[in-house]
Amino acid sequence: MNLRLTAFGVVLACSVQAFASDTPDSLSNLNLHKIQAPPNADATLQSVTTLPLEHLGDSRWRLPAGQYNGNFVLDVPIHLECADGAVLSGNGQKNTLNIRAADATLENCRLENWGKNLTVMNAGIFVERTAERATIIGNSLQGQGFGVWVDATPNINVISNKVQGDESLRTQDRGNGLHFFAVRYATIRDNEIWHVRDGIYIEASNDNLIDQNRLRDLRYGIHYMFSNRNTITNNDTRRTRTGYTLMQSRQLTVLNNYSDHDENYGILMNYITYSTLQNNFVTAVQAGVGDGIHISGGEGKGLFVYNSLFNTLSGNHFENSALGIHLTAGSEDNKIYDNSFVNNQQQVKYVALRHQEWSHEGRGNFWSDYLGWDRDDNGIGDVPYEPNDNVDRLLWTYPQVRLLMHSPGIEVLRWVQRAFPVVKYPGVQDSYPLMRPVNVMQARPEGSQ
Repeated sequence: MNLRLTAFGVVLACSVQAFASDTPDSLSNLNLHKIQAPPNADATLQSVTTLPLEHLGDSRWRLPAGQYNGNFVLDVPIHLECADGAVLSGNGQKNTLNIRAADATLENCRLENWGKNLTVMNAGIFVERTAERATIIGNSLQGQGFGVWVDATPNINVISNKVQGDESLRTQDRGNGLHFFAVRYATIRDNEIWHVRDGIYIEASNDNLIDQNRLRDLRYGIHYMFSNRNTITNNDTRRTRTGYTLMQSRQLTVLNNYSDHDENYGILMNYITYSTLQNNFVTAVQAGVGDGIHISGGEGKGLFVYNSLFNTLSGNHFENSALGIHLTAGSEDNKIYDNSFVNNQQQVKYVALRHQEWSHEGRGNFWSDYLGWDRDDNGIGDVPYEPNDNVDRLLWTYPQVRLLMHSPGIEVLRWVQRAFPVVKYPGVQDSYPLMRPVNVMQARPEGSQ
């Protein structure tokens, strides 16, 4: 176990160093303050040692098939697995199971009917701060509160679990599928989560790996808050309000993720710095709707970048959405190249007054609406791509003008701007537009990785 975790730490450190090499030394290893120990543990929980466990040898024990009602605690360092048909039920209160012992493993168990009080963090599995190196693998959980809550516990493995929320509740009244607070060196892999609030919620947690999870029909797929040096790879979100919500974090490595029919945003970056987004595929982002009313600003954006700086965005694919990429609120000094923007109704919305060059070392991005040419056949367009002009700015400021989009007056305005570029405002320019899309992952069938 220790060897595997150490190896993961080395790989993660190398990955972060490779993709965030421009991070200042003063930020690269900054950590949060040490979390103090929690209050006295709940003494009313029933130890799993009181259950009719079968000894399988060494530290392995099995819970036979049957219904077991109560609020339990795994307070011994054993590998507890459940036989098919074994169900732990929380009687609609507290947590169904607390994990308290270090080096404990819970495998192949069915947990259900825990409490729904989100204020006191009711969860199917609550991992206490003393449960270092715990492993939660292959379990099935269904309930109204949080699925798994990990409370400042390092070196946790949460692998191949299924977490289902209660679709009858309003989204904001459901718990998150997997919730991590102040956690380091966690591996979160191959979990399937649906009908909860947020699929995977990461808060104040550094140096974790989130890989190959499948998230659907919820608010946010993966939600980051105040978390640094995390790696998010090979995940799949579908029909969420936002696939990947990355907020107030730095040194994130976001690779090879997929977003299909998410609503409002495929990927949202809010105050993200020194991070890398590479080889992600976002398709068919839907316009935001609440109670049948269109949500202003939720046009269906493949990528929304808000107040985010010093990031690298390359090799990503954004297609078939209302808006390919929207940058605003001081999102500058980002490297944006080798991306593909295909068949979006509007490719770029840039709200600022500073010139932005979206190319790097002679390579720009592919734009499906680019009308330039490539006379030397080197794969790079000979004419720069400029997605927005003064007319676009007029439309952003006065949306009602869209009624005149194809009128002679609007065409005259565009002609005047081309003829007299001295009146053009600063904006986005791709000086080396690509003639062919960048080869990234293709659309994935439902339920696949």
